[in-house]
Amino acid sequence: MPGGEFELRTDDGRSLLARRWLPEGRPRAVVQIAHGLSEHSARYARLAAALNAAGYAVYTNDNRGHGPKAAPADLGHFADDGGWGKVVGDFWTMNRLIAKEQPGVPIIFLGHSLGSFLGQDFVAEHSDALAGAAYSGSSGKPPAIATLGRLIARAERLRLGKRGKSQLLGQMWFGAYNKPFAPARTEFDWLSRDEKEVDAYVADPCCGFPFTTQLAIDVLDALPSLSSPQSLARIRRDLPIYVFSGERDPVGANIQGLIDALKSAGFTRLTTRIYPGARHETLNETNREEVTRDLIAWLDAVVGK
Repeated sequence: MPGGEFELRTDDGRSLLARRWLPEGRPRAVVQIAHGLSEHSARYARLAAALNAAGYAVYTNDNRGHGPKAAPADLGHFADDGGWGKVVGDFWTMNRLIAKEQPGVPIIFLGHSLGSFLGQDFVAEHSDALAGAAYSGSSGKPPAIATLGRLIARAERLRLGKRGKSQLLGQMWFGAYNKPFAPARTEFDWLSRDEKEVDAYVADPCCGFPFTTQLAIDVLDALPSLSSPQSLARIRRDLPIYVFSGERDPVGANIQGLIDALKSAGFTRLTTRIYPGARHETLNETNREEVTRDLIAWLDAVVGK
């Protein structure tokens, strides 16, 4: 099969833009990437090139309501009902496609930001189909004040509808993330110390767009249980897990909570790395080459030489 863009057909008949980047020869493993909120899969081309050079194939898809193929009415929206479960289900559809195209090749999941939260759910359901899981820019159980956010999101849905875009919710999320970096040069300084990377994100029409009230509810309702003992109990204990984050990542304010939950659950192959001074997108940070090398070193350890 050729590398490049292709169409991923979902179980409910949706068409998602997907990408595969392939190394020369048989891959050592496939890295299945899940991107974050208000971005898209093409932003992982640079990482994919580094992974290809190390012998790894990369498969990824644009989440529902994301990417250049998303209809304007769907942008920032998973679904009117059951959106979270549908996106997690799309990961499984992609996973089964990978298994068909790359028979016998290990599959390792990598989720960034919202992709890491969706991924925690996906891994809990399908750890037997994975050789490892990596979470970038993730976090543990949200603080108690997040309950207030869930109430506000419901009030905004009542006011604006499921597909309404709430300026209040957007400010509560992204505005809060930028506060530690005041006076900020842009609304997205929290992403990286590299101004060129931030400017590329701001200039990308498929990045930084507002999300719907229903997507906010989908996310806020799912977060509290993801790293609970009950959820983690569904994952096989010998699964290699890699948690990496920036020290100044506002999304990962409770990254230690996730790490502690994984340790308490008894995972025997847990690796963690926190990068001093780095912000949310460590793979687009000023030290991104170091972050990429560390990721590849972990992948090498998972699949063996």
